[in-house]
Amino acid sequence: MTKQRRGSQSAPRRARPARSARHDGFGRLVDRAVASIPLQFRAALDNVAIVIADEPSREQLRENGLGYDETLYGLYEGVPLNEWGGDWAPVPTRILVFRLPLEEDFPDPDDLADEVRITILHELAHHLGIDDEDRLAELGID
Repeated sequence: MTKQRRGSQSAPRRARPARSARHDGFGRLVDRAVASIPLQFRAALDNVAIVIADEPSREQLRENGLGYDETLYGLYEGVPLNEWGGDWAPVPTRILVFRLPLEEDFPDPDDLADEVRITILHELAHHLGIDDEDRLAELGID
């Protein structure tokens, strides 16, 4: 079943900005967003890698039903906690946060920080097994 991800957009992508110290600043935004998650939910991230990538791959876009002119802000890859069985072998679980689409769509630093947090919360919800878009909206992370 294809899951809708945050951040699909219909506007054409612009050229990539040059690599800079913004990478370090973006990493700090991600760290602050994770630190702001209440402890009982943050504990669910103990075995989840949070990875910053520049942008989603063509394969990731295709797997999520998005076209070349659309993008993602984040992506959960793994088995949700509510689907794990006791006899399952561990599989890599990660949350990807895509820096370039977020920076492009949220040039204001405060808006960017808010959206990074919302994106991480959204993907954490998928890890916890919450996929219902109505429930995500109820929680304020749609």
